[in-house]
Amino acid sequence: MSTTTSPLPAKSPMSRFGWALADSWTITLRDLNHWVRRPGPVVLGWFFPIMMVLMFGGLFGGAIGVPGGGGYFDFLIPGMFAMTMLFGLESTMMAVTTDAAKGVTDRFRSMPMSASAVVMGRGIADMLNSVVGLAVMIVTGLLLGWRAGGGLPAALAAVGLLLLLRFALLWVGIYIGLVAGGPEVVTSVQILVWPVGFLSSVFVDPATMPGWLGAIAEWNPLSATATAARGLFDNPGWGAGESWATQNATLMAVVWPLLLIAVFLPLSTRTFRRLGG
Repeated sequence: MSTTTSPLPAKSPMSRFGWALADSWTITLRDLNHWVRRPGPVVLGWFFPIMMVLMFGGLFGGAIGVPGGGGYFDFLIPGMFAMTMLFGLESTMMAVTTDAAKGVTDRFRSMPMSASAVVMGRGIADMLNSVVGLAVMIVTGLLLGWRAGGGLPAALAAVGLLLLLRFALLWVGIYIGLVAGGPEVVTSVQILVWPVGFLSSVFVDPATMPGWLGAIAEWNPLSATATAARGLFDNPGWGAGESWATQNATLMAVVWPLLLIAVFLPLSTRTFRRLGG
């Protein structure tokens, strides 16, 4: 079987774009059908962040002070929204690597379809999964007494920033999955997700950390999105402080994801084209 993506017939740019979109949706439906047949891992992925909220909020919340006062759940919930976007990175990496290990990726590459359609289809499916996961987390927060006090437009803006972060991390996951070489390598890489998540403002104020560690946490893209979401939801935050990153969290919540997309989206597509080459 050939391992080089078959060239698409010569057509106008608009026709090729329409064909790529149709191919992308075909790949998306394929992934969605897999989830329908095996819903266990997907449902577990939705409810794992709930367990994290209950554990940190219920077991440790009473011992953690919230900057400026307020309830710890109100501080934690927006951060966990951002953390949920990060957790999606693991499932993306594993799905892409598993397809490559089973030869599915090579079969796609032998077909007359756009290389971008294959990775984009994976991305659309994972974004739909993330939208549901975020909705589950929002409902959980509401049931626990969390409220978005900034109004509907601000709340929608916060949700937009959260999904923008997920879209950016999605391409990081696709790229790592393509170059990992096997599920075993991905399992090792997944361990790094936890330090990235905890070295942020999701759970505590970076001002409580050693100076150099707090500085790293302040510049973490996850911190930017969590801080911006807290502000837009009108929830307790960790203060403006002296850090430029903290004072401009909303700006950085846009800049960081756009930088990640600019780097990893073309890398993912190029890497897919070169697999087996």
